[in-house]
Amino acid sequence: MTLTEEITLADARGKRVGWRGWAALAVLMLPVLLVSVDNTVLSFALPDIALALGPSSAQQLWIIDAYPLVLAGLLVTMGTLGDRFGRRRMLLIGATGFSAVSVLAAFAPSAAWLIAARAGMGVFGAMLMPSTLSLLRSIFTDRDQRRLAIAVWATMFSAGAALGPIVGGFLLEHFSWGSVFLMSVPVLLPLLVFAPLLVPESRDPHPGPIDPLSIALSMLTMVPIVSAIKEVAVHGFGPLPVVLAVAGIGFGVLFVRRQLAARTPMLDMRLFSRGTFSGALLVNLLSVLSLVGFLYFVAQHLQLIVGLSPMEAGFALVPGMLAMIIAGLVVVPIARRVSPRIVVPVALSFSVVAYLLVPGAVGDGALALLIAAFTLLGIGIGAAETVSNDLILSSAPPEKAGAASAVSETAYEVGAVLGTAILGGILTAAYRAGIVLPAGVTGAAADAARETLAGAMRVAETLDAATGDALRLAAAHAFDAGVTTTALIGAVLVTIAAVIAATTLKGSRTAHVEH
Repeated sequence: MTLTEEITLADARGKRVGWRGWAALAVLMLPVLLVSVDNTVLSFALPDIALALGPSSAQQLWIIDAYPLVLAGLLVTMGTLGDRFGRRRMLLIGATGFSAVSVLAAFAPSAAWLIAARAGMGVFGAMLMPSTLSLLRSIFTDRDQRRLAIAVWATMFSAGAALGPIVGGFLLEHFSWGSVFLMSVPVLLPLLVFAPLLVPESRDPHPGPIDPLSIALSMLTMVPIVSAIKEVAVHGFGPLPVVLAVAGIGFGVLFVRRQLAARTPMLDMRLFSRGTFSGALLVNLLSVLSLVGFLYFVAQHLQLIVGLSPMEAGFALVPGMLAMIIAGLVVVPIARRVSPRIVVPVALSFSVVAYLLVPGAVGDGALALLIAAFTLLGIGIGAAETVSNDLILSSAPPEKAGAASAVSETAYEVGAVLGTAILGGILTAAYRAGIVLPAGVTGAAADAARETLAGAMRVAETLDAATGDALRLAAAHAFDAGVTTTALIGAVLVTIAAVIAATTLKGSRTAHVEH
């Protein structure tokens, strides 16, 4: 029997769950809500962090990327360990550690401290996310119920992203920026209480032996590759990113060869031979890249150029977040009848249009147009993510749900890193190249103004009125010119995702047994 037949028969035999299953889903949504709130809040808190801690442009990117970088390197390992030792157990350990390290991040006295705390959050976050998605696979064995559960899972990411700017904006206006990290404590405490009562433990009934070498190879593959991308984005091409990339690819080849030769591999490489699985992963990666990249520049534009408070900026993006939630739920009945090769490209076309609207929105200062652009982006990402996540989980046998979920989450987190590193790096480079400092801005002040938009606005506060206004205008012009370039690149990347979906997801609308 082929892998496709095994998975299809398992879905066909799946029993529908009752209230207890849906209650377990509600509990599992708490860490998802936390992670999505954390990501959005950090984008909106970045200007305050930049003003308080004075990070360099590289440190500013690392504050955002330290968490997903560590997380991406550990997801496959943690997902596999969850399959072996219990997914609920990994979830509870991750929740406890994530809360503790978040408190350390909240009181970080320096940029370096905050970066280290974010890395620690990545370690425990790697235990959280694969566990939630793989537990859904084991709880909801009926395909239709699972598709709806995954839609709720994806929707919770959107809900958290919508809630994050509002709650975070309130916190940032009334408390220090460290308060945004303390939100994890009240969110995760109910999880620690109710998960043992409502969420059943699940694991691989026939796990293979722990393979320390495979664990090391997976980390040595992901971390250098993502670091190489960041180096290119911040410092441009040079010897270091080339060495990192070559090292990561080399270790990746060794990892793949070891998995193919193992009797019980840490990661079943057969999954990647399926066009649906690989195509859905790439759609996930590029969709998240476009979302995170958009949030990176829109948060700074709204606060530092338009002049909105963090809460006002959060409310400005609520329509887009609500559109993402609605699209993720509405696409469920559509996906039952229409092939993903049609649904996903059509959804992503909304996101392409969104990026094409950005140059006009920032150029004319049209806030309504920028809100409309983010709304269209939300429609595309919400629908595409629901369908692609369902396809990824459905492509894997239930006992390997942790590993498959980890691969999906790895694509998600790598997309988050790339969104900041590529689109954020391009924006930073364009800003530095385009800013023309007014006369009188020299020395350390000039260096700070060229480093980041937040740095320029901070320097402007120390100058006389005329020179300060001139610097603000120059910085805003350079930043928005960089946004225009970044938006066009974002449109190209989303178009690539749509083409991948149209060519790889063919025939995956309904499962069937081949005779």
